[in-house]
Amino acid sequence: MTAKKRYAVCGVSGRGIHMFIGALQKKFREQGEIVAMLDIDARRFEVCCEQFPDMKQIPTFIGEDSFDDMVAKTNPDTVIVTSMDRTHVIYILKALAKNLNVICEKPMVTTSEDCRRVLEAEKQSKGRVTVTFNYRYAAHCRKVKELILEGKVGRITSVDLNWYIDTYHGASYFKRWNRMRENSGGLSIHKSTHHFDLVSWWLDQKPVEVFAFGALNYFGANGETNPLKGDGRHCGTCAVRNDCAYYMRWAARSATQGPKDDHLGTVKAAYTNYRPDMCIFDSAINIEDTYTAAIKYDKGALFSYSVNFSAPYEGFLAVINGTKGRIELNVNHAVSRTPFPAKEYTLSYMPLFGGARDMIDVLEREGGHGGADPILQEDLFLGPDPKRGYEIMSNANVGAMAVCTGEAVWKSVKEKRSVTIAELLKEFY
Repeated sequence: MTAKKRYAVCGVSGRGIHMFIGALQKKFREQGEIVAMLDIDARRFEVCCEQFPDMKQIPTFIGEDSFDDMVAKTNPDTVIVTSMDRTHVIYILKALAKNLNVICEKPMVTTSEDCRRVLEAEKQSKGRVTVTFNYRYAAHCRKVKELILEGKVGRITSVDLNWYIDTYHGASYFKRWNRMRENSGGLSIHKSTHHFDLVSWWLDQKPVEVFAFGALNYFGANGETNPLKGDGRHCGTCAVRNDCAYYMRWAARSATQGPKDDHLGTVKAAYTNYRPDMCIFDSAINIEDTYTAAIKYDKGALFSYSVNFSAPYEGFLAVINGTKGRIELNVNHAVSRTPFPAKEYTLSYMPLFGGARDMIDVLEREGGHGGADPILQEDLFLGPDPKRGYEIMSNANVGAMAVCTGEAVWKSVKEKRSVTIAELLKEFY
């Protein structure tokens, strides 16, 4: 019988608890076990144990400086990194230095410099980095990949991807630590790496050059719906919240609690000194909420991308054009929040030279992110599905490519020029 793998979790976040700790506590107990938890906040261990009482027996460690002590005392095989984005690089480098494998939530890191540091460290290590780009695993996204591999569209010439994040979800990024570039890299990295990775995986091509525009249109002190200029407010105690369109879209005047946070649930003091209801109109916000970009790939495909973090509904439209045909995928991520009748998705294929449009139905599994999370968990803890005819797991090179595409977007916005991925990754491109 194969020995259980031993996992240490660095960053006991909601994602860490539900995606990884919960999976190992329930479905994959025979394959692996959590042997340690590390975080900067002891309250997070309590929150985890409230949901999974068996975790009370697991050793806990406080702060980044306790990593070496954790490894020495608990002897993990793999480190799972689900901490704040800017700290990912710390734990990845520490793990690789000890020849440990790493499973890291996206984005792998937040800067191209840190990408290079990780890639160099991995060259010197026996450990390897896996980045959990779960959206690859959604059933409709896997089907697009399969249609491309079948040759349905021929040589791919262009891709259009328009991504919309609704006022419920979009505002949540500006209530929390994500709103500061030094924490998240900005949303072109924290969020859009999902999108850049998905397209690169579909195409099996590397991004070469990026030109982009971006702006802070909805949030920050100059947001047009800001009911009152001023900093330091919180939704839970705000005197003008009933005049805030973003608050009132999802809450009633008589509500005793604010709307739920899209990532943490109902706003409450779940963690020490952590407020996920900071005002979305604070002047300290230093990231963008709107981007458009043109991206060139190494095998000739051209990619037109846009993302908007304050839309009436949530979803995306992806179009892939080729020398033989066209794929269209239209996805609604939050049907329950959409203020009009909508299907969860439609997927179609059209041959280039006539013929009927083929509407394609896909069977989705239950579970997070359109059934993607359970399949990703199986690959992580059982090994890749041997019946799948293509690569789907992401490594450090893939993670770095997505981060550098996101950095190229905001650097292009800032510097008003095209930015190449090679200038960011240098010798690792």
